[in-house]
Amino acid sequence: MEFRATDTNRLDWSGDVLAIGLFEGQVQLSGDLAELNQKLGGTLQELIEESDFQGKADSSASGRVGGNSPIRKVVLVGLGSAEDYTLEAIRRGAAASGQAAKALKGKTLGISFPVGNASETVGAIVEGLELVLYQDNRFKSETKDKEIKVESVDLLGFPGTEAAITLAQQVCSGVFLARELVAAPANEVNPITMAELAKSLAAEYGLELEILEREDCEKLGMGAFLGVAQASDLPPKFIHLTYKPQGTPTRKLAIVGKGLTFDSGGLNLKPTGSGIEMMKMDMAGAAATFGAAKAIATLKPTVEVHFISAVTENMISGRAMRPGDFLRASNGKTIEVNNTDAEGRLTLADALVFADRLGVDAMVDLATLTGACIIALGDDIAGLWSPDDQLAQQLQSASQKAGEKFWRMPIEERYFEGLKAIHADMKNTGPRAAGSITATLFLKQFVKDTPWAHLDIAGPVWTDKDKGYNKTGATGFPVRTLVNWVLANS
Repeated sequence: MEFRATDTNRLDWSGDVLAIGLFEGQVQLSGDLAELNQKLGGTLQELIEESDFQGKADSSASGRVGGNSPIRKVVLVGLGSAEDYTLEAIRRGAAASGQAAKALKGKTLGISFPVGNASETVGAIVEGLELVLYQDNRFKSETKDKEIKVESVDLLGFPGTEAAITLAQQVCSGVFLARELVAAPANEVNPITMAELAKSLAAEYGLELEILEREDCEKLGMGAFLGVAQASDLPPKFIHLTYKPQGTPTRKLAIVGKGLTFDSGGLNLKPTGSGIEMMKMDMAGAAATFGAAKAIATLKPTVEVHFISAVTENMISGRAMRPGDFLRASNGKTIEVNNTDAEGRLTLADALVFADRLGVDAMVDLATLTGACIIALGDDIAGLWSPDDQLAQQLQSASQKAGEKFWRMPIEERYFEGLKAIHADMKNTGPRAAGSITATLFLKQFVKDTPWAHLDIAGPVWTDKDKGYNKTGATGFPVRTLVNWVLANS
């Protein structure tokens, strides 16, 4: 899909579909809209009246233009209240425009939205269109390639915003990578193929790469990670990609993603009905980490960024770790495994120790870690925990710009009592209550003084129904937040 930033106004544009964004309560046709309505034979007024279009958020009305008009079809898109004209409202309006253009079989689309900050508006429009029109047909024997697709988009009244277009497309390329990794089955995405992907990213985008094999992890004392990995027939891969800018970096950051390419639950096997068939998505943290790596490597900020994932499967065999086993992490902490299905935090333990020892200024881990977080916040909101207020605020600002929802949760230190073991330093799970908080407290034991945040993304990485610009399936959450966070530190 080609985007063109142009100073052409909506009166003079010609093409298949023209999308016009209107605020709620401001749908009266005046000025150039009245002139355009007359030029289009009264189509705009007819659409407003017949559909009772009021400009409410997430509403739209479309119709064909009669006669020999230079525009074949028109879409009116509701942007909601003018006071709430946020980047997210723009994204959702752009997504509605793209869906309508596709349904109307338009190859060329003109977008006419209120300008605001031109670069930010253009970036949000491009993101909304790219994300909603993305299709993943890799595993289908018959694809819909014969469908008419939107091939070009003219951004009307936004000249000189080419850089914003490029930035948005580069960020979306990272989102698409994350979506494709999460959507792919575990017989396609596994520790070996994830390591191969890391090699290809390093080669294509000039990233440094370190892959620790089982023996390397043993030398570093990564007993928690290897305890999870020991039942799988596939070798574990500890992947460390690094982006380094030219010159001295302004800051050094680390992003650590949980990389369970399949989670059977181990000997605490997930029962039927628990969603075991969806446990291919338990590596969504690693997927977003790699997606962010791709985007950041193309954007080339002045920040050094380390992308880390301890990648393995959690399987069942005669070698599997047992409930009651003791594991020793690479910082010397001992863990009693009272539930083999709480494996993600075990892999993250050694990954956090590794990241902490790099001497970075801040680090973030992200993981599909707990069902408890979904119970607390639902499917659309991720949890954010951090003992560092400045880092938490940075991430919240980055997420607001991205339109990806996070809610900061408490770190209640006294809840660690529920993790204490008799003969080991801690258990890997606590009581049922506050399960996402105790999971965070577990991870906190493997971070020393580095400012750190934990993101529990279990809910938003997958959707079972279309939501705005996220179609059914993998969403690529939270690549855009991570990229915004890095760029804000640049």
